[in-house]
Amino acid sequence: MKTVLATLLAVALAPGATYRAEIDKYRRDRITELTAPDGWLAVRGLFWLHEGENTAGSDPSNDITLPARTARRVGVFHVSTGSVSFDADPAAVVTAHGNRINAATFTSDETSIDTAGITIAVIRRGDKVGLRMWDPDSRQRTGFKGLNYFPLTSAYRFDASFVPYEKLKPVPVPNVLGQLVTMESPGYVEFHINGGYYRLEPVYETPKHEDLFFIFKDLTSRTETYEAGRFLHTPLPKGRTVDLDFNRAYNPPCAFTEFATCPLPIRENQLPIRIPAGELRYHATDR
Repeated sequence: MKTVLATLLAVALAPGATYRAEIDKYRRDRITELTAPDGWLAVRGLFWLHEGENTAGSDPSNDITLPARTARRVGVFHVSTGSVSFDADPAAVVTAHGNRINAATFTSDETSIDTAGITIAVIRRGDKVGLRMWDPDSRQRTGFKGLNYFPLTSAYRFDASFVPYEKLKPVPVPNVLGQLVTMESPGYVEFHINGGYYRLEPVYETPKHEDLFFIFKDLTSRTETYEAGRFLHTPLPKGRTVDLDFNRAYNPPCAFTEFATCPLPIRENQLPIRIPAGELRYHATDR
């Protein structure tokens, strides 16, 4: 009798063809994003800058050592109270948007320069200012073998109850740099599994408030999923309901590169249960 009931339950929880097709597309898009020339697998460096002049190039005497194929001196990054500008060395070929440049001002994180096939952009984390470098020829990208997942099942997709706050709640979110970054939460969600009720608090990842961003951890992180936790994006609530689909849970950038600055789960988002759904841990042997 137990075998029959287990079979019936498995059939009931088996995803339909339409939903499986949606998840398959989501996973293909995720791979495309990861393996893009400017994806996380191409990130090959992160250099924190100091006030004043920061020289960059392939010569080890520079403050910032770039790959061997770049010029011995690519140029100088100038930092003044958080503002960053760049002057190219006359012997180096540096471009921006396909055009050769002699200088650049990094007015936003979207500003970048290119030289010898690598891309460099400024990132800001609190009072820290740094350069992130992408190299499409990185071993992580060229040797990528794909991702692995828990079996797809409807058991870990919930119509979660959304409880809004009266106003946006500031949430201090820790990151791997040891900083606390304040993000905004519109409310929390509750879901029921294995006889218990559990709560997660999402935040808005960007000022556009386009979706809900969950930074969470569960007991699978001990051996099956990324040690520090996982990410999950969901659509905005429909009324008081959130489509909380853990089959879409994914590894943060820090699982793929040491040059990311990932946020970490707040204590309230560290679940005392297993959520065996979504991406499995990305092992070093996969790289």
